[in-house]
Amino acid sequence: MKIALLQLEVLEKNKAANVAHGLQLVREAAASHDLVVLPEVWTTGYSLGHLSEEAETEASPVLAELQSIAREHSCAVLAGSVPMHHDGKIYNTSIAISKTGALVNKYDKVHLFGLFNEEKFFAPGNNFQAFELDDLCCGSTICYDLRFPELFRHLALQGAKIIFCPAEWPEARGDIWRLLAQARAAENHTFVVAVNCAGAFKGAPFYGHSMVVGPSGRILAEAGMQEEIISCEIDLADIDKVRSRLNALADVRKELIQ
Repeated sequence: MKIALLQLEVLEKNKAANVAHGLQLVREAAASHDLVVLPEVWTTGYSLGHLSEEAETEASPVLAELQSIAREHSCAVLAGSVPMHHDGKIYNTSIAISKTGALVNKYDKVHLFGLFNEEKFFAPGNNFQAFELDDLCCGSTICYDLRFPELFRHLALQGAKIIFCPAEWPEARGDIWRLLAQARAAENHTFVVAVNCAGAFKGAPFYGHSMVVGPSGRILAEAGMQEEIISCEIDLADIDKVRSRLNALADVRKELIQ
């Protein structure tokens, strides 16, 4: 399975440019990959002051175009996350689109980042179940979720083989990004696909370093800090190989995490 990680440079207060550039890179990557993954809030960036006008709906042109690209190239798309209207609220939502262009899952960010007062902009999600993406069991998380191992364990116990984590993670906490991504993969024997953005917000640079971590915790591919597309081919059979040697999931005391 060949995955493209789109480490976009996300601009402040320029949704039109972000959308145009992001869609262009999705088109380029979809032509030669099985799955394309975008970063967190790649349409608006962290400029959240106009979400009521800039948040998407399921009928938005952005999602329609991503679905069209997926169908045209028979390439699944994990659309990072985008602000979305539903249920009368705005959520930070990660959308999974199958290779046939079907919208197969919406995950609303569960853990909102209190340090940046995200609760003032987004409602917290509650739909944290694994899902099928082209016959592959997957799980979605977003950015700050990486600090909550119970969510990853929950998804792994449901059978997730790949857990996605689109993010806008700052350079100031970059060492923690790598540490946690490796830990979440190693402790659950799953692939973790963590896609960060490039650029900066209010002068503070994002860390970049989008990565694919294998089920042993080894980093299989990693970006630098600038915008780039990272390509990584993974073998899902590696999960069973790792678990045949040591399978911590088999020894989980499930009554302790209910």
